[in-house]
Amino acid sequence: MKFFVIGDEETVLGFHLVGIDGEIVDTPDQARLSLKNTIEKMDVGVILITERIADGIRADVDQYFYKMPVPLIIEIPDRYGAQKERGTIHDVIRNAIGVHV
Repeated sequence: MKFFVIGDEETVLGFHLVGIDGEIVDTPDQARLSLKNTIEKMDVGVILITERIADGIRADVDQYFYKMPVPLIIEIPDRYGAQKERGTIHDVIRNAIGVHV
C-alpha cells in the first residue's frame, strides 16, 4: 500500500522528493474532490493531509476518518507548522471511541 499527500504546493513537492505522490490543492472544493478520488484508489493505504486543508473540509475528513479503517487519514502540519488550537492524539482517541487514555 502506498502513501499519498494532499496539501499546499511546498508540502506536496517536499513529499514528492522522497518518492510520495500527492496532489496540490488550493480550494476546499479541490481538496474535497482530491480526498474522494484518493480514497477510491485501491493501492493507497495512508493519506497525509495538511491540517489547514483538512480544516477547510472538516466534515468530509471526519466522515472518512471515523467510518473507514482504510485508508488511514493523518493530518500533518504544513510549512507554517502545527496549528496551535489542534488537539492531541489523546483528544482524537477520546472523540473516536469515547475512552480517556
